Amino acid sequence: MSRVSKPYEIVERALGLSTADGCVVIADETSSANLRWAGNVLTTNGVTRGRTLTVIATVDGAEGTASGVVSRSAVTADELEPLVRAAEAAARGAGPAEDAQPLVTGVPASPGFTEAPAETGAAVFAGFAPALGDAFARARAGGRELYGFANHEMTSTYVGTSTGLRLRHDQPNGTLELNAKSPDRTRSAWAGHSTRDFEDVDPAALDAELAQRLRWAERRVELPAGRYETLLPPTAVADLLIYQLWSSAGRDAAEGRTVFSRPGGGTRLGEKLSGLPLNLRSDPHAPGLESAPFVIAHASGDGGSVFDNGLPLAPTDWMKDGRLERLTTTRHSAGLTGLPVAPAIDNLVLDAGGELSLAEMVAATSGRALLLTCMWYIREVDPATLLLTGLTRDGVYLVEDGEVVGEVNNFRFNESPVDLLSRAAEAGRTEKTLPREWGDWFTRAAMPALRIPDFNMSSVSLGV
Repeated sequence: MSRVSKPYEIVERALGLSTADGCVVIADETSSANLRWAGNVLTTNGVTRGRTLTVIATVDGAEGTASGVVSRSAVTADELEPLVRAAEAAARGAGPAEDAQPLVTGVPASPGFTEAPAETGAAVFAGFAPALGDAFARARAGGRELYGFANHEMTSTYVGTSTGLRLRHDQPNGTLELNAKSPDRTRSAWAGHSTRDFEDVDPAALDAELAQRLRWAERRVELPAGRYETLLPPTAVADLLIYQLWSSAGRDAAEGRTVFSRPGGGTRLGEKLSGLPLNLRSDPHAPGLESAPFVIAHASGDGGSVFDNGLPLAPTDWMKDGRLERLTTTRHSAGLTGLPVAPAIDNLVLDAGGELSLAEMVAATSGRALLLTCMWYIREVDPATLLLTGLTRDGVYLVEDGEVVGEVNNFRFNESPVDLLSRAAEAGRTEKTLPREWGDWFTRAAMPALRIPDFNMSSVSLGV
């Protein structure tokens, strides 16, 4: 086998070398292209390629089935058999796996399993790069500096199992982060965009949005900590609800360890969490947010099980009309708790039927409110309530009677996303967004802006 062997051939060879009772092989072939710029000048660009192979061996024993997992990159022909043997040794040296289940069977093979992986390259920026150059010129003429990074990846994942599964998924993933600064660096504004192919990214529109925010920041207003009516943009809503999704394991809830645990035992499934008709869902086929339609698990943990690799995924409602509808489960945790099988899916959509854009929600504001740009450094304080703390960043603006009148200081906040949903007074139009905090791990999200009447800005922050 050479470095250029087709991924499906590597999967088949690894399965053929296996002497374990069960085997799962996952080959990830990734290519990426990126651009970076600073001070209205493109600074670097590059294209990379990589391959990672994961072998999961399962060994049956008198006390149960054990699993061993080994992952390595750039595996050569001579290294393939040692990799398989290492996974088998890990399984034989481990105790029975708590999440052990029969390996998945009966899933039809994916079209194109034997074809070469999909690839990205510099051509993905063919339309974006000239438009970015035009944005540099406008920014320079307008007295502002643009900094940022554009990245596009294509990962083809091939999954083969000893039970006959032969599955493949091609996942494009593009992100753009754009930051505008005043020449003296005292004012800063950020915008982000998630994309599959960069054809829907408009640098001119993003630059115009950032220019407006820099103008808002020409007036500075100092505010104390406190509770303020606050407009959370889609990116901030995404960061909060992604953390909520990551904290929604059904087993943890059933065992009384999370915000979704019912006092006295059981879970809060069926409970009304919001007075708004909020629908929180994941769907591997959601237009523009497409993700793997089957489980891909390189390791076992709270969020997944290696024994579930290849399990088909279906559209799942986590909340429906404001009620808690599902908690995430593997086949194992579903059996323990009596909950439906509901594996995590790699996208998230919140929809409440709202029609107003964030700008229209600002214009509809009576009295005083705060308009956030984004959040960062989000950390959990209390899992029992899912209380999170974090900081605002790159612009918090003061809204008075429907107009933005200036920029205010940054804050540290303390809020639970579950509690926020119960207090939300208004939801805007759902739109595709890039989470600022979790954008390195979770990019496929669509959220509305939310109006929170009493968002807790717990202390003043000196961050920018």
